[in-house]
Amino acid sequence: IAIKRLLVDLFLEAHERAPSEIILDLDATDDPVHGDQEGRFFHGYYDCYCYLPLYVFCGKHLLAAKLRRSNIDASAGAVEEVARIVDQIRARWPRVEILLRADSGFARDTLMSWCEENGVDYVFGLARNARLTRAIGKELRQARVAAEQSGKAARRYRDFTYRTRNSWSRRRRVVGKAEQTGDKSNPRFVVTTLAKDAWPMQALYEQLYCARG
Repeated sequence: IAIKRLLVDLFLEAHERAPSEIILDLDATDDPVHGDQEGRFFHGYYDCYCYLPLYVFCGKHLLAAKLRRSNIDASAGAVEEVARIVDQIRARWPRVEILLRADSGFARDTLMSWCEENGVDYVFGLARNARLTRAIGKELRQARVAAEQSGKAARRYRDFTYRTRNSWSRRRRVVGKAEQTGDKSNPRFVVTTLAKDAWPMQALYEQLYCARG
């Protein structure tokens, strides 16, 4: 426990004064193994035997590094790690606004609900599906026409609310990016608690979400 707290303590002590807001980046990546280590599993996405550690960063500062087996969901244990880190940060900086940022592997109802119940904002990638793609069908057509006319990549955005049929407990704000590059369509989505007036859809996607390291 002391070692876990140390990383956050070092981050806090690196600041002379409390910032008004911070962004915590969550990530899961492969840690390949080359023997018969306990807990080794083959991961299809990374095409190797590996562990799947969870990392939490704030800028260049590492706040958490949790070693995990790789036969788990990318978000496994994220609620517990985030809760611990947020409690420690708020004990020192009670008024700081906190935003979580991560790819679609973390867009899980348990984590999003925890954030909503604890005053933590988030912007997460959202894996596309047929319903989401249909929701930006008009924008995809507009992007295709614009790309054909200009010969350059074209983007359009749509802001809407969405709820999965079974896995989400509520409707949430989703921003869809309809992009056409050459003859390839590339729909992308993010889900967020951030308000439209504070973060319009294009700025939310391009300036905030895509800035994650």
